[in-house]
Amino acid sequence: MPSSPNRVIVKLSGESLSEPGQFGICPDELAFIAGEFVLAHSTGVQLAIVVGGGNIIRGARLAATGHIHQSTADYMGMLGTVINALALKEALDARGLDARVQSAINLPAVAEPFIRARAVRHLEKGRIVILAAGTGNPFFTTDTCASLRGIELGAKVLLKATKVDGIYDSDPRTNPKAVRYQSLTFAEATKQQLGVMDLTAMTMCMEHKLPVVVFDYKTPGNIAKAVAGETIGTRVSA
Repeated sequence: MPSSPNRVIVKLSGESLSEPGQFGICPDELAFIAGEFVLAHSTGVQLAIVVGGGNIIRGARLAATGHIHQSTADYMGMLGTVINALALKEALDARGLDARVQSAINLPAVAEPFIRARAVRHLEKGRIVILAAGTGNPFFTTDTCASLRGIELGAKVLLKATKVDGIYDSDPRTNPKAVRYQSLTFAEATKQQLGVMDLTAMTMCMEHKLPVVVFDYKTPGNIAKAVAGETIGTRVSA
């Protein structure tokens, strides 16, 4: 569908809801993220959020042990994203925002099914839509889900909230001379194997001309700046 100039999709990692290096949901981290989305929503954008589940369980890591088939491990990871989505919804509701959880796996007791037209209607009514359970299929990451849903919902940009302030030519945690890019093309990011997102997600964004902005969510106010279109982080486009 044609993109809406007022609609954005945010990819939020599950780790953003836990303390560094820990599993589970930290009330303080959840409160911080919810507050940042309240500020972002106040800019007037239509806001959809794809949440990961790495703080609950990492399906790929579990499958690598050889004890659980990857399909099963991936479904377990999807259920982890539902836990995070429900927690985020409750935190947003408590702050006066109207949020809805839509799941790619049928879980009628806790979430709506993902229906594109219904999601669009929620967004048009000013509700925040939290998208859980990835694509509903194993072997696909939540980055790919964010790309897919961003295209389906007609978002103008995909905002990838991370722990670093953009994309670097090398790991800034180990190389103090690493250089941060202000902008890149999808072709450049793919050729240099910069690890922005997995290849499937990158290819979808490139083919559908959905730009990606990678930025640091931990700086207060950054999510609001990103959804408002301010120059922040690194922008990847066609």
